[in-house]
Amino acid sequence: AVEETGLGRIDDKIQKNLLVANKTPGMEVLSPRSFTGDRGLTIDERAPFGVICSITPCTNATETILNNGIGMVAGGNSVVFNVHPSAKNVNNFFIRELNRAMVAVGYPANVLCSVGDPTIASANALMTHPGVRLVVVTGGPAVVKAALQSGKKVIAAGPGNPPAMVDETADLAKAARDIAAGHSLDNNIVCIIEKEVVAVASIADQLKQEFERAGAYLLSDSDVAKLEKVILDDGHINRNFVGKNVSIILREIGLNVSDSTRFALCEVDEAHPFVQLEQLMPILPLFRVPSAEAGIEAAVRCEHGFFHTATCHSRNIDVLHNMARAVNTSLYIKNGPSYAGLGFGGEGFTSWTIAGPTGEGLTTAWDFTRERRCTLVDYFRIC
Repeated sequence: AVEETGLGRIDDKIQKNLLVANKTPGMEVLSPRSFTGDRGLTIDERAPFGVICSITPCTNATETILNNGIGMVAGGNSVVFNVHPSAKNVNNFFIRELNRAMVAVGYPANVLCSVGDPTIASANALMTHPGVRLVVVTGGPAVVKAALQSGKKVIAAGPGNPPAMVDETADLAKAARDIAAGHSLDNNIVCIIEKEVVAVASIADQLKQEFERAGAYLLSDSDVAKLEKVILDDGHINRNFVGKNVSIILREIGLNVSDSTRFALCEVDEAHPFVQLEQLMPILPLFRVPSAEAGIEAAVRCEHGFFHTATCHSRNIDVLHNMARAVNTSLYIKNGPSYAGLGFGGEGFTSWTIAGPTGEGLTTAWDFTRERRCTLVDYFRIC
């Protein structure tokens, strides 16, 4: 995946795929419900949709294929993937290998299929095909919009811009380590990981020192000015630097840092494009707010109503609670790295399709099935 897409870090991708293999739920989440009474027996069961169209990204290429594949097949479905064109070779190879493994344990051949040469046209053809009952999209705003216009039931995972808010009561050393670990995972191409830091002003300087101890390269104001010209392109993110090592990015402005350096930190204001745009690269912007209350309000603004992910570092239970209510995100992590919300160093299952636009949140086999009810009247009572 790294070789084909040019995105991320090999060691991090190994960890991500192991997480998916170990913590993606299967049929165990599909338990039926039954109701008995004087008038008989009713059973609610989960049933497959049939053929699912799955649109997957280049950022979390094989992770999304494996995660969706397990959940969709566990629900009794077959899947046709339209993968991102820039990851088609690794994804199509991976799907072939998954099919071989499934056939070896008794599944029919080609339960998982993919378009050999995926395009926007092939994605639209799949999404509108009469044989497709469910469309699952993991990607950016454009593909989500197209899916929602398909006329099918859609599960859509859109963009995120997760804020990390740190107040004056937080364990600053731990907060810096956690945010550093989350932000730098796979060069920041994972949609749920920290994209900007909202720091209460009274602890901002100390927090920056802790980030440096956690491995950050601290950028000066002049460095930031130079960097703007490199990673911004007419008000948008320059895709040439998405998912690249920070050493490669900083080399463009004349800074030589080790390849082992995982991210750079810069201080800007809230309105800065580094804060407002989902960068998907290991450049972490920090801005100051006067109080935790102001920090919560700023975090809501930076998240842009994506209902995706947010984190908060505080030892004040009221702050933790108030931010949870205010951001209203699918994932909310207290005092830990964002990826803990995916079960990586935290409890619970993992999912790589976080459906904020359509409301399912972390998707499992349950979401890839439909409910059916069977009722038998006046019989099957044992008392």
